[in-house]
Amino acid sequence: MTGKEKLIVILGPTAVGKTDLSIELAKKLETEIISGDSMLFYRGFDIGSAKPSAAERQGIVHHLVDNLEPWENFNVTDFVAEARRLITDINRRGMIPLIAGGTGLYIKALLEGYTFNETADHSEYRQEMTILAEEKGKEYVHNLLVQVNPEAAAEIHANNLRRVIRALEVAHFGGEQISRQKEYGEGDLCYDVYVIGLNRERQGLYQRINQRVELMFAAGLEDEVRNLLAGGVTREMQAMQGIGYKETAAYLAGEMTREEAVDLIQKNTRHFAKRQLTWFRKMPYIHWYMADEMTSENLLQNVCRDLAGFFPELAN
Repeated sequence: MTGKEKLIVILGPTAVGKTDLSIELAKKLETEIISGDSMLFYRGFDIGSAKPSAAERQGIVHHLVDNLEPWENFNVTDFVAEARRLITDINRRGMIPLIAGGTGLYIKALLEGYTFNETADHSEYRQEMTILAEEKGKEYVHNLLVQVNPEAAAEIHANNLRRVIRALEVAHFGGEQISRQKEYGEGDLCYDVYVIGLNRERQGLYQRINQRVELMFAAGLEDEVRNLLAGGVTREMQAMQGIGYKETAAYLAGEMTREEAVDLIQKNTRHFAKRQLTWFRKMPYIHWYMADEMTSENLLQNVCRDLAGFFPELAN
């Protein structure tokens, strides 16, 4: 007995099948799901975020889904605070909570217990970076971050200039530690946690991504973005920076054709999946399962068997 709170996590690149597995597993274990995917937090962002519908959730309680308005910002510190509170509550009610999501930084920070401290005032430096972005473009400033902290750069989009500058400030002056050097093993984590990693052979994963984007457009992504924009959501808001949304908004503004938008979303999502896998490689405590090497029933059976080996109370 470790005395730590218990937790199960399902990680993996986008479109790998985390949602289906998490719902089946939650049904079997009679537990609740906490979303670890930053795009599912926003109300009205349903199709482009591949948010499971009420029917797909099959009565399973999902926390941190639809909990934010599109104009609200939510960062890793907020997520860790919310997730900790929910994990404690669900453990107290005699269940092992299940976190499902692909935002690597959020999960890593939660499990490894990052401490976040605000840095001192460096407004001159921030101003200098803002001017640089106006002169040479946001990509140029993002590239400066790639050079000093590639992990943070992989998690922050170039258009999110405020966060890029914040991360640069941290890299130059110290403070908020986004990436830690220490290698964590299972016993060093903040929770008594079993981390399931879901993956697929690359070509198969990329096919699923391409198909998913086509299905999103068929399901009405265009109308969803049009309605969000009509409802006062602007292209600058954090929620609109998500892959699928920013490209569709650009298409609706006449900056590209529908075909180009679909193409670009597919490409950006494939790149994102690649970055996610790079991020997960820094988490040696993940137990990997290849979803394309077995049926979904077998995958569920294997995961349940391994969980029962890890948490003796699940062996009954």
